[in-house]
Amino acid sequence: METFQKPLTKGEEEKYVRLLKTGNGEEVKTAKSILIERNLRLVAHIVKKYQNVDEDMEDLISIGCVGLIKAIDTFDAGKGRLATYACRCIDNELLMMLRSKKKTAREVSLFEPIGQDKEGNEIRLMDVIEQKQPDIVDAMELSHNVKQLKKYLESCLTDREREIILMRYGLLGNQEVTQNQIGDKLGISRSYVSRIEKKAVEKLRSKFVENSDNSSCIFPKNSVL
Repeated sequence: METFQKPLTKGEEEKYVRLLKTGNGEEVKTAKSILIERNLRLVAHIVKKYQNVDEDMEDLISIGCVGLIKAIDTFDAGKGRLATYACRCIDNELLMMLRSKKKTAREVSLFEPIGQDKEGNEIRLMDVIEQKQPDIVDAMELSHNVKQLKKYLESCLTDREREIILMRYGLLGNQEVTQNQIGDKLGISRSYVSRIEKKAVEKLRSKFVENSDNSSCIFPKNSVL
């Protein structure tokens, strides 16, 4: 079992921290070396918290040492004891490494094949996710058009026309039904329902044409709503 040198006393720590800041080249080098060696037990102590993660212990110790060195390079006496400050730096360095690896593993897995389509092409998880993502521009445009449609339903159509459009296309919470079902409910023929529907749709299309350059996206000429 590896043994570590005894930790520095408060007085010794203050001495080497001071030399690190104010000493000459050789003194700085020696002071830093001693501060690292006498605090290595901190690295081993903190690494024990991560012994259940799927990482090699030597790698964890190496990363912990990086955190210790950063702590020594950035420490000043106003931050209290070096050991307390170093513990936070070592812990942060290990956490950053683990989070980075987790993120990288997740990103790589998104591009790994998860199957094939009917033509034998590879399907990646990223492909599936991208297909499910809504286009925000299309969604905003649709929301705007729906608001306009509600307004035009009230301002452009007669009561009978509006009732038929709402039932025919299942708008505003209504259930979509056939022209025959509408005719039975209103006591009129299917062909009469069709004529009213076409007239109402044309009114709505014309209103959109007046107020939008994208009316063809909402009411194509050869279809209804």
